[in-house]
Amino acid sequence: MRTLTDLEIIESVLRGNINDFSTLISRYKNRAFSLLLKMLRNRMEAEEALQDSFMKAYNNLHSFRKESSFGTWFYRIVYNTGLTRLNSRSHKAERQLDSIEEFENTDSFRYEEGNGSVNEILHELIEKLPFNYRMVITLYYINGYNCAEVAELTKNSESNVKVILHRARTALKDKISLLNLEKELI
Repeated sequence: MRTLTDLEIIESVLRGNINDFSTLISRYKNRAFSLLLKMLRNRMEAEEALQDSFMKAYNNLHSFRKESSFGTWFYRIVYNTGLTRLNSRSHKAERQLDSIEEFENTDSFRYEEGNGSVNEILHELIEKLPFNYRMVITLYYINGYNCAEVAELTKNSESNVKVILHRARTALKDKISLLNLEKELI
């Protein structure tokens, strides 16, 4: 039995076979949840945002234009839902300032041999990045999007995404250097 494409599933759902939408949910829930968890840093809030994202996608499925893939369209909904939740939190500016100060404070994370795997250390350092750096790094390296797709999702230009990637990598290299981890991470 062949696997249905996203477009075939969408057409089926639009014809009234609403149960077919569960196939799309199964295909996209893990990456979408991962993105929301990175954005919101709260499991319960990420789960709620994921449900909201799927509801928005379902309710707006009729407006999906086949100019891009369903995945790109859906992840844009997910990203916007995450941003909306972030913007609705109180004291957003204070949190961003705290995030930047925490990242710049070398005492906020100390590497000790045996403190965790290289991946855990790297993820910890990524979590300390300012929001826009963290999101672009996550979309590009962890979720596997190319620069053009990251630009489309974040509504930045492709050249701006490349600049953010460069700055984020530089910031990570600086932190790695401060923690004397170069040998282990290279």
